[in-house]
Amino acid sequence: MADAKQPHLNGAYYGPPIPPQQSYHRPGRGRGCGCGCCLLSLLFKIIITVVVVVGIAVLVLWLVFHPNKVKFHVVNASLTEFNLTGNTLSYNLALNMTVRNPNKKIGVYYDRIEARAFYDDVMFGSQTLTPFYQGHKNTTFLNPVFQGQSPLVLGTSELNDFNTDKTAASFDIDVKLYLRIRFKVGSLKTNKYKPKVKCEFKVPLVTNRSSVGGFETTRCDIDF
Repeated sequence: MADAKQPHLNGAYYGPPIPPQQSYHRPGRGRGCGCGCCLLSLLFKIIITVVVVVGIAVLVLWLVFHPNKVKFHVVNASLTEFNLTGNTLSYNLALNMTVRNPNKKIGVYYDRIEARAFYDDVMFGSQTLTPFYQGHKNTTFLNPVFQGQSPLVLGTSELNDFNTDKTAASFDIDVKLYLRIRFKVGSLKTNKYKPKVKCEFKVPLVTNRSSVGGFETTRCDIDF
């Protein structure tokens, strides 16, 4: 008996569908925290880079420009009245001061200058001076004047000092400058700084009847 002919299927499969293959991930082998951690890591690296670059830039600027402190001097002082009646002081004090910027590449903006005069740590006068800009290696003159009357309450020891100075016709006076300044390097300007300048000097009292000694130029101290 001859074998029956089998139908030709051309390689096609007509059985049940074959399920798709599934990948298997072992526990603990995932991708961790994903994009969040990547962003944090990138942000941290950027911050570190910026800090390093800024630090290097500041160091380079310091080495290149090497800023020096501005120098203040009282070159002359005239005291024509300094009388104490009770607890009221009548005074007339005029100063000639120089401000020297010794830097070659740094300018200074003096946005505010307040001058205050003291005797025995008690303030008796103040004046606000005109703001200005000071260029490289430049000297500027300031001329604060203190004139008028002011309360001046002194203790027994301080009053004895005042009478001693009055007999000698020469008084120890302090003048302090309260500044608000900015520095300029090229086209860049810094934030504002508030240094204080203190000038301690002895000034002779000059009257119509007498003229005592001359005034010695005094260098002031500046504190940032």
